[in-house]
Amino acid sequence: MTQPTNPAPVLNQALAQLPLIAILRGLTPTEAPAIGQALVDSGFAIIEVPLNSPEPLHSIATLSRLFPNTLIGAGTVLNAQQVKDVHAAGGRLVVAPNFNPGVVAKALALNMVVLPGVATPTEAFAALGAGAHGLKLFPAEMISPATVKALRAVLPPEAALMPVGGITPDNMAAYRQAGASGFGLGSALYAPGRSAEQVRAAAQNFVKVFRG
Repeated sequence: MTQPTNPAPVLNQALAQLPLIAILRGLTPTEAPAIGQALVDSGFAIIEVPLNSPEPLHSIATLSRLFPNTLIGAGTVLNAQQVKDVHAAGGRLVVAPNFNPGVVAKALALNMVVLPGVATPTEAFAALGAGAHGLKLFPAEMISPATVKALRAVLPPEAALMPVGGITPDNMAAYRQAGASGFGLGSALYAPGRSAEQVRAAAQNFVKVFRG
């Protein structure tokens, strides 16, 4: 798929399809095709392989090749060189646990979607000011729905707010009512050793609860 000049519409289209990010921490390249298929079949449009997984760039390259209409990239991206590596592997998405202006700038220069991690209004406004396409609210265990509501009251209404960390089908509703745009889903969706069928069942349950 050709890189768009402006990646924002790519993110908006994926969020419109299903604003849930599958975080596949610990995924191996061998598992990537079956796990990716289970997620895509369940309606997922955004997949992230954290860089502290085994051979993450190999998995990202495989997923990008097999699912060209899915927004695929890396999580736990900490520096500009890693952004370049993800881009070279075919990834179009950069997710970080923190706001690093250098990471955002490099992602924008390479026409990639970038979602830095923030936990405070100061970080949130700084990240948006640097050009971030949306905000990963992390760790969500530390950011209550009340905090999301307060952030939503002051941030631009179009800013995507995605709580990540400890999100389960049981706690999504409170965050959504507070103004969350979507969620990053980690170990409640995928954990090392889980079969593609187990991931498919978890994915379908998340989708059902989110849409229900």
